[in-house]
Amino acid sequence: MSEKAEKVGVVVSNKMQKSIVVAVEWQVRHGLYGKTERRTSKFMVHDEKGDAKIGDRVSIVETRPMSRRKRWALKEVLRPAAAV
Repeated sequence: MSEKAEKVGVVVSNKMQKSIVVAVEWQVRHGLYGKTERRTSKFMVHDEKGDAKIGDRVSIVETRPMSRRKRWALKEVLRPAAAV
């Protein structure tokens, strides 16, 4: 049995019901110049209980397709957003 893919990112939107948008950032080296650059991907994530807030650092796990764009589910909130 294969392991499910897991990613860590930051919540950028929680305006939907039972859904959040998580931005996952990683670094890649430029092929010619060797400088590292940051790249970002945004994932639609299923959040059944609605416990993730904007700015939270969260762990997400791959799951069955929930809708056209939603293929990830919230695993846990790793670090809540700093209270302002």
